[in-house]
Amino acid sequence: MIEITEPHWNFQHSYSDLPKFFHTLCQPTKVANPQLVIFNSSLAEVLGLMHKGESLNPTRAADIFSGNALPSSAQPLAQAYAGHQFGHFTTLGDGRALLLGEHITPSGDIVDIQFKGSGPTPYSRRGDGRAALKPMLREYIISEAMHALGIPTTRSLAVVASGEPVFRDSVQPGAILTRIASSHLRVGTFEHARAHGQPEDLKSLIEYTLIRHDPEAFATDNPTLTLLKNVIERQALLVARWMAVGFIHGVMNTDNMSLAGETIDYGPCAFMDTYNPSTVFSSIDREGRYAYANQPRIALWNLERFAETLLPFLAEDEEESVELAHTALESFAEKYNAAWQSGMKAKLGLSDVNDTEISLVTDLLRLMQQFKADYTNTFRALSHFDAGFPDNELFLSTEFQQWNERWTQQRVEAQADPKTIKTLMLRHNPSIIARNHRVEEALTAADEQGDLSVMESLLKALAAPFEDLPEHASFSQPPGPEWSGYRTFCGT
Repeated sequence: MIEITEPHWNFQHSYSDLPKFFHTLCQPTKVANPQLVIFNSSLAEVLGLMHKGESLNPTRAADIFSGNALPSSAQPLAQAYAGHQFGHFTTLGDGRALLLGEHITPSGDIVDIQFKGSGPTPYSRRGDGRAALKPMLREYIISEAMHALGIPTTRSLAVVASGEPVFRDSVQPGAILTRIASSHLRVGTFEHARAHGQPEDLKSLIEYTLIRHDPEAFATDNPTLTLLKNVIERQALLVARWMAVGFIHGVMNTDNMSLAGETIDYGPCAFMDTYNPSTVFSSIDREGRYAYANQPRIALWNLERFAETLLPFLAEDEEESVELAHTALESFAEKYNAAWQSGMKAKLGLSDVNDTEISLVTDLLRLMQQFKADYTNTFRALSHFDAGFPDNELFLSTEFQQWNERWTQQRVEAQADPKTIKTLMLRHNPSIIARNHRVEEALTAADEQGDLSVMESLLKALAAPFEDLPEHASFSQPPGPEWSGYRTFCGT
């Protein structure tokens, strides 16, 4: 193994070419005693930051990923944006984050490399710009779990302990996360331009977004409309994938909706254990705005805010512009429903989307709610239909037996090979998700005992979510009743 002292950075800085209205150059605040907590070497290799057979010197890595020793090619800046938070418009911005630059990977992909928790910026709004260790490790765990599930997401490259306390409800150890994203362009970025900028600012942002994510749109008759349609489709597919695995984002504000179609901002997110469409984990979502079942509706609401920002550039005539936006937004329901139905029928090993198969899905969900069944484990057990079902209340019920007869008949009528059906189901029904009690167990061990072994074991299991490995069996166990009131918090 060859030890290197610097990743192989390949930065460009196109975002800084946007009008200054969108960003402010800013340096990270140095920390007292940085210590590398975890480094994602496999991701670093994919990004071309390290080559196979290389390792990064831990002391040097701590300096780099804390902001104490910036790469010479970095040009850190804080991005300005706004957002509707719980439905209320607010001016925001990177209050504790800095974009180091856009790294070009060996495959030609462009990704943002961003610090989170690196100190105050002009957008901090009296905040300290810092982050606590547990929330940063939590984002690392959940984002990597989402990636392994095949769901578009930002990813985590490193977490460095700052050696300094942060003051929240209690004194906690501080940390800096390095986050990787296809971009940090948000619906809130466009809201910022519309609310506070000039028309030329918004035009520049539209062109930049098209270049970054939808360059083929320039060849269409209406590139701005194509951008809107593409963002709508990306969000419809993303939320459908969330729903299929029982993921609850928890804070679907417009500043947390990525135009790249990635899951971003792992604050009060969580995976649902017992199936209940009304499930809410976030401590601040007292009205259930961002409950599991509400996520498609909220995604559309956010997309409506995005469409409003684009109206001046969809058409010269205002009525025509509104009509174009309205028609594009109407496609969300169709795209989401198609994606959700396709994903859910695959979870049952079904090959077509028809009324009979969809009724099998909805009836099963109703039974799962009635019997308070575990969402993930129920679908995984169904994947092993050839081995019988567990002896629990749902599977022993008369209602399930009747449903199972219908499901079996549907499979027979489809004339599909049982092995093919089982393979399809095992690919769509994870055995392991980032269950809240296991995540908290890992975070507590890391935060209070400095023991990373619990987190490392969890990450290893989460990296193979569709495999039934004996050594990972405990990670499939649902939590005990003491976790019924579990709440998550926005990690600040």
